[in-house]
Amino acid sequence: MATPPHLASQLAVNVLDAHSLLAAFGVLGVGVVLFAETGLLIGFFLPGDSLLFTAGLLCTGKSDSAVHLSLGPLLVAAAVGALVGAQCGFLIGRKAGGALLARSRSAKLREGAQRAEELLERYGHAKAIVLARFIPVVRTVLNPLAGALEVPARTFTLWQVAGGLVWSLGVTLAGYALGSSIPSIDKYLLPLIALIVVVSLLPLAAEVLRSRRAARETR
Repeated sequence: MATPPHLASQLAVNVLDAHSLLAAFGVLGVGVVLFAETGLLIGFFLPGDSLLFTAGLLCTGKSDSAVHLSLGPLLVAAAVGALVGAQCGFLIGRKAGGALLARSRSAKLREGAQRAEELLERYGHAKAIVLARFIPVVRTVLNPLAGALEVPARTFTLWQVAGGLVWSLGVTLAGYALGSSIPSIDKYLLPLIALIVVVSLLPLAAEVLRSRRAARETR
């Protein structure tokens, strides 16, 4: 029995490629991916930043891509996925404690957990929860870690909502604004996504350098 074309395209989706995800699942895919990335530890590898930026760009109608999205539903899906996902991750951490992170065999995930704990210790709950939204992997593990460390639920909810809205809506609208102002933006899409990835990793790199410098000074 032949597989319907639309089903075949969904089965062949590349979960690491933002354009592939959007072509297969559209706006709904944005909400699901952000929920998985921010709420489930298995979603730490998903392309949150590049997905939001690319989705915003595809709302402009100026892209040569066959995929066109509506900005209003996209913003709603992005916000709901990011906020509900983070709250779900926090509740998982509150119930399961640090057991999930402790059993993980992923070096990247364990490193992210270490950075998340350092953020909480260095900046306090509010600032760390907001900053974590802009750091890949850290935004995945900080939510259950906050639950495991018994960060007050009201404090976590307030600041994860604030950070989640700034991140999800801000990156999406940045893609929309850039796509609206630059003709044939598709030609520059890969370099732009690479730039977004690099910029999103800068806070993590700064933390690593700061930690190494502090370690040298204490010797």
